[in-house]
Amino acid sequence: MNHPVLLKAEKLIRVGDIVGAEAALVSLVESEGDDALVVALDDFPAKDLLAVLRDFDSSRESVVNLLVSPEKFARAIVLEQRYGDRSHERLHGMINSVVFRAGGDPGEFLEAIGEIEGGSETLADYFCERAEAIEHFFRTATFDFFADADEGTDELSDEERLDLLSDSDANRPFLNHSEVNDHDWMELAWTLRYQHPEIFREVLLILRARARAEEGQAAGVAQPSSAEQRPPAGQEEESAL
Repeated sequence: MNHPVLLKAEKLIRVGDIVGAEAALVSLVESEGDDALVVALDDFPAKDLLAVLRDFDSSRESVVNLLVSPEKFARAIVLEQRYGDRSHERLHGMINSVVFRAGGDPGEFLEAIGEIEGGSETLADYFCERAEAIEHFFRTATFDFFADADEGTDELSDEERLDLLSDSDANRPFLNHSEVNDHDWMELAWTLRYQHPEIFREVLLILRARARAEEGQAAGVAQPSSAEQRPPAGQEEESAL
């Protein structure tokens, strides 16, 4: 990374001036065009890109959000867990802003996130407060909690239901895309289920595993100590903070 604008942006991030760093990156668009920033962002450290993305969402847009590539966004977004944001509010805002950006293809971003290590866990973080709704959507294909499971799948085991996600004939939308076109969690869940069912399945299983772990913790099952949960020293040194 030797482009002057990138070096300037990195230095500004180091001193905590995220707004200044974003302005430096945007200046590249103004001087050399959109394509120049797209290429430059591929050389920008993922942790620094994340620092910029965290300060901007659909309510406070940035050219960076509009031009970052799916692969680079995926490499950056999986680092969000290092911030320890239990509410995942920033993660939610970033994903909505970038994945559903104007003129973009949500599927390209979701595929890139699903393919990278830690990507499915990141999507599970995004849905963490909607786990019950995602489970209901899996069983009924709707987000209406008053809806019952599809009569045609009533007799199926859970494993059989999971397997049917990859069957395009069986896994057909009950809701039209227009009914969930909110550029938010419902549209993301719908897109995953019907366009990327393997990722949807993996995210669902992660949410279930977390729920079981929380139930075990509430029941007094021994959990790993803080020392056992601490990442290796090398990983701590790479913290995005």
